[in-house]
Amino acid sequence: MVQIGLMIEGQWGLTWERWERLLKTAEALGFQCVFRSDHYTIGPPDQDSLETWISLTYAAIHTRRIEFGPLVAPTTFRHPALTARMAAQVDDLSGGRLVLGLGAGWHEREHRQFGIPFYDFPTRYAMLRDALEVTTRLFRSDAPVSYDGQHFPLREAILLPRPQRPGGPPILIGGNGRKRTLPLAARYADEWNAVYLTPDGCRERNRLLDELLAQAGRQPGDVKRSLMTQMVFGRDDAQVKAKLEQFPEPSDKLLEWNRVVGTPSQVVDQIGAYIEAGVQRFMFMWRDQTDIDGLEGLAQTVLPHFQAAV
Repeated sequence: MVQIGLMIEGQWGLTWERWERLLKTAEALGFQCVFRSDHYTIGPPDQDSLETWISLTYAAIHTRRIEFGPLVAPTTFRHPALTARMAAQVDDLSGGRLVLGLGAGWHEREHRQFGIPFYDFPTRYAMLRDALEVTTRLFRSDAPVSYDGQHFPLREAILLPRPQRPGGPPILIGGNGRKRTLPLAARYADEWNAVYLTPDGCRERNRLLDELLAQAGRQPGDVKRSLMTQMVFGRDDAQVKAKLEQFPEPSDKLLEWNRVVGTPSQVVDQIGAYIEAGVQRFMFMWRDQTDIDGLEGLAQTVLPHFQAAV
């Protein structure tokens, strides 16, 4: 079943007024989910940014249907026991609609700005692996947990109250790495999120993930496959062109960088190509947080083609 939702870059000017309107709009128009990034800033220039977990608590209270969560919460920002505690309680508050995205953290500047240690990648990866172990053990165990983690040990720790969902909220791991990210997803994730991949890239990673899941004694259906990529949508060619000029492709690409771009029929075809490659959920990054008319157009002309999924 295909699900279509939104992803908001919280560090690009997100205010309470914008967040409230985006959540209301997404729920009213039939989008399946709203995820948001977890950053202090990605500048320069620095812009308004709502604290992630406070905004997710707001989403839990002020929505009734959509799923939501961080895409993704860096392990460097918070101790994983604190993140697990917040996630379980926000999930309970929402009636079971949170998805907990976890990652290693990558943006050095914001760490330096706010005095957060920014370690080399092998260390951050080891911290993420530790955090996933801590999180899954705390979610799943009704008895106190001890864990001799390299970075995050536990001693007779237990989450109370226990998460209302058996096993706690689902865990999402995002990233395209074959050697590190996908093995972590095969071991710990309920959802793997590809980032800016092409349909062929998604198809190839999906096959590899299936192999890794088999090695881990899990089934392919144990892990949902999703994609985060930018959406540039216009009702006609002129509108698409204007938006592309407003948000040009970056010259300093950190990832294989692909977008879903076009008019309604073009967008429907591109989504279809990803579905054929195995994508089950889309988090379309909506760059202009004030473009509610664009969201309405997307919902009116694209979502009906996948209405059974939303």
